[in-house]
Amino acid sequence: MAIQEGDKIPEATVHHMTDAGPTPITTSELFSGKRSVLFAVPGAFTPGCSMHHLPGFIDNSDEILGKGVDQIVCLSVNDPFVMAAWGNDKGTGDKMLMVGDGNGELTEALGLSMDGSGFGLGKRSLRYSMIIDDNSLTKLNVEENPGEVATSSAETILSQL
Repeated sequence: MAIQEGDKIPEATVHHMTDAGPTPITTSELFSGKRSVLFAVPGAFTPGCSMHHLPGFIDNSDEILGKGVDQIVCLSVNDPFVMAAWGNDKGTGDKMLMVGDGNGELTEALGLSMDGSGFGLGKRSLRYSMIIDDNSLTKLNVEENPGEVATSSAETILSQL
């Protein structure tokens, strides 16, 4: 069963790149005491993610952060090396944190995984966005078709903040 609005974000460990290399971070460390926007994509460097979803959050990051959001987090079931390379390629800079959920631990705990094996992708994340206040889910937007970017877009998040 997928996480519902009002639920706490489950405890899981994801990874991001720092100067020291891949660094684990727990969801408690990531989301406690902060207002966060998290968006997840089926895969780094994939067309919809690279051409629409991530660029939308990059383009709207200042406005999102200006609405009282402490951080924007991009998540994919990829390793932190891939997420860092994708962020560098797309110019995310310090606008958002690029997080790898390489083992799908958080994605599975949220109940937001999909089976992309028919496309050679294996287990991946559904495309979604959410607003998290102090580790509690306050808004969830899941795409019915992971190839679409509308329900989970940066523009949708802006309208909900």
